[in-house]
Amino acid sequence: MRILIVNPNTTASMTEKAATAARAVAASGTEIIAATSSMGPVSIEGHYDGALAIPGLLFELRERQASGYDAAVIACFDDTGLEAARSFADVPVLGLCESAIATAGFLAQRFTVVTTLERSRVLIDNLVRRYGMGERARVRASDIPVLELEDAASGAIGKLGAEIERALSEDGAEAIVLGCAGMTDLARELQGTYGVPVVDGVAAAVKQAEALVSLGLSTSKRGSYASPLPKRFTGAMSGFSPVPRAG
Repeated sequence: MRILIVNPNTTASMTEKAATAARAVAASGTEIIAATSSMGPVSIEGHYDGALAIPGLLFELRERQASGYDAAVIACFDDTGLEAARSFADVPVLGLCESAIATAGFLAQRFTVVTTLERSRVLIDNLVRRYGMGERARVRASDIPVLELEDAASGAIGKLGAEIERALSEDGAEAIVLGCAGMTDLARELQGTYGVPVVDGVAAAVKQAEALVSLGLSTSKRGSYASPLPKRFTGAMSGFSPVPRAG
C-alpha cells in the first residue's frame, strides 16, 4: 500500500515532520510518500492562505498519479482543499481535522482542539461543527504562528502547554487534539505529560487511510464528489483544465 502525504504549504521541513509521524504509525506493508507543494504560502493561517494553497495541492496529486498511490492525506489541519481533492482523485483522500476529531470521538465524550492562531481557531471551529462534533468539542487558539513551531527558541511549546492546561481545567476536556500538522512530533510527549489521550491528525489520517484501502473503499464518484466536468480553464489556471476520464 502506498499513501501520499501532501503538505499544501511550501515549507519542506514541515513535510518531513509529517512524513516522520506517518511512518512511525504506518503498517509494515505501507509505504509513505511525502510531497511538498511547489507553489503557494510557506504556512497556512486562515482562509486567504488556504485558498491560494489549493492549486499547489492539486498539482501534487496530479503529478504523483503516474507513480501511483492508494490513498492521500492532506497534511494541514484546516483540511485545505479536501473537497476539491476528493473530486479530483480516484482514491481515498483524508484531511487531518476530520480524521483527528473522528478518532477523538472514539476516546472521549468531551475533547478540545488546540490550534495556533485565532483566525485558524474560527476556521477549525466551523469544521468541527460541520463534521458533527460541535456539541462535544471546543477549539482553542494558543497564539502561535505556525512557523514558530519550527523554532525551538520561540516559546511555542510553553504556549501550547498552557492552553492544554486551560482546556483540561476549564473545558472539562477528556482528550486533546493537536490542531496543526506542525505539532505532530509533540503528541507522545504531551500525552505523557498530561495523562489524557492526545490525538495527532497525521497519525489518525494515515491509519484511517490504511483501513479504507484494506476495506476496498474509496470516495463516491456519484453526486458531490463526481469527477470535474471537462472544460477549458484560462490564464494561470489553464494547466488545471479537467480532461475526460477514460471509460
